[in-house]
Amino acid sequence: MKQLYLFLGFLLSISMGWAQKATSPKFPVEPRQPARAELLLEAYSSDVQVQPLLEDSSLVLLVERDPILSGKSEYYFQKFNHDLQPIRRADIPVPRGYDFQSLCSEGTDVYAIFSGVDPGTLWVAAFDSRTGELGTGEFKTKRTRGIHELKALDGKLFVTVEVDQHLTILLLDLHTAKFQFLPSVYEPLPTRFTFLADSVTKRAELILSETNGFKSRLQLKQLSDDGRLIRSEFVQASSERGLLDAQLSPGDSAARLLAGTYTLRDSRYSQGLFASDLTAGVTSTGQRRSLRYYDFLNLKHFFDFMKPAKVARMRQRSERLRASDRQFRHRYQLLMHDMVATSEGFVLVSEVYYPRYNNSNLNYGNLGSLANYGYGGFGYPSRYNNFYNNRRASEGFRTTHALICGFDRQGNLLWDNSFLLKEIEHLQLQETVRMRPLSDGRRMAMAYLKDDEFHYKVVDQAASAPNDWQVTLRPADPTAKTNDTSQEHLLTWYGGRFLACGYQHVRPEKGPGRDVFFLNVLEF
Repeated sequence: MKQLYLFLGFLLSISMGWAQKATSPKFPVEPRQPARAELLLEAYSSDVQVQPLLEDSSLVLLVERDPILSGKSEYYFQKFNHDLQPIRRADIPVPRGYDFQSLCSEGTDVYAIFSGVDPGTLWVAAFDSRTGELGTGEFKTKRTRGIHELKALDGKLFVTVEVDQHLTILLLDLHTAKFQFLPSVYEPLPTRFTFLADSVTKRAELILSETNGFKSRLQLKQLSDDGRLIRSEFVQASSERGLLDAQLSPGDSAARLLAGTYTLRDSRYSQGLFASDLTAGVTSTGQRRSLRYYDFLNLKHFFDFMKPAKVARMRQRSERLRASDRQFRHRYQLLMHDMVATSEGFVLVSEVYYPRYNNSNLNYGNLGSLANYGYGGFGYPSRYNNFYNNRRASEGFRTTHALICGFDRQGNLLWDNSFLLKEIEHLQLQETVRMRPLSDGRRMAMAYLKDDEFHYKVVDQAASAPNDWQVTLRPADPTAKTNDTSQEHLLTWYGGRFLACGYQHVRPEKGPGRDVFFLNVLEF
């Protein structure tokens, strides 16, 4: 009998072990780190811009060094291949008195723009990364004051600038060395806008948000590669809703989807998402036939950052307000990324943030107004820009989580998910989260960088998944140690690859330590 009990106990322990194994979470999909490059640069005497190139799976660095004796900054382009091996370098003869402003690319060509001491004077460097050829030129516009975004289209540069307290676009033709201010874009400040350049369609798109303080609408302007206005149209909501900001689907296809955020009267805060198939046309009264709205409360994962009990109370309150013909009002602000095409339609990523002030203790949900900003950290202009005035000086911005939504080509919401962030703050508003599709064509990897930790989540449409997976960036020498990571930045590259970069101090097992600018590949 004793042997029978032992045998039954043995079988029970085996069955419990298999049950625990079946219900335990899967081991995280950990990214590989196949390559790393280091440049002997110090953070206090250099600045580096990184431009990934999808055309040939390479990348180009714009390096600025500040020699102590000469007093004049030295610039050069450095190209790396997909294994982070250096290919070619081109020194840039930037004239004295010019400061770097922005960087962009088209195909394998990289463009950098600098502003001079004389008002309205610009200097451009164009680098053909295939041949190493470098072209430069100066443009004396006289009127240009602030540079906010740079896009390249068919060898021409579209520069979003300020002129006489207005927002406009300066077109630089590098082939003819001529420039023009586009008369079709001249918006009084303050304003907020999204500017896109599509190399497939050879079209530029400008999405402007207009408001009278109570109601807001969007104006879309489509430009040819030589700056001509092709089409202008308004998109506005009915009833008390207003459309805040939006992104337009990329590529040359029959689908033309506009998706973004909408508000209820207060143009500072988002109530939810909207989507509209622009090809569906309008009614006789001018209303869009396909305008759809998705309140945050109707999304499955938007409130994953809250405790379930708090979400339940909020939903109950919303139901009580709805019974009396009123609506529950949210106080969120979203920074939207460029829309990404998928086999099902499109994916839109938005980061939820709020400004922080030095004279008040703001809780999440008690949000203030937007702050002025032009460029994100590490020299990259933000995808989304605004020029709203602040009543109080902001100490920076905190990003709490990212919302990712899948739409079909008609604007129907297929699924949503979220990615929670850990105390991410920046002095200026900028994109923090990056996304790359995985090889199975269904899942997506979302990630951000904090110090030397790569935080990520694998999103499988609406399925729940852990938010706390992370790996440490590894130095090229496995015996070495790294510390003092600063100015870290995460970029998307190609395929399932991310690119982490920044400054670090590396301490080998033997020999002196060194300060470097690093490039780390993380590949799914």
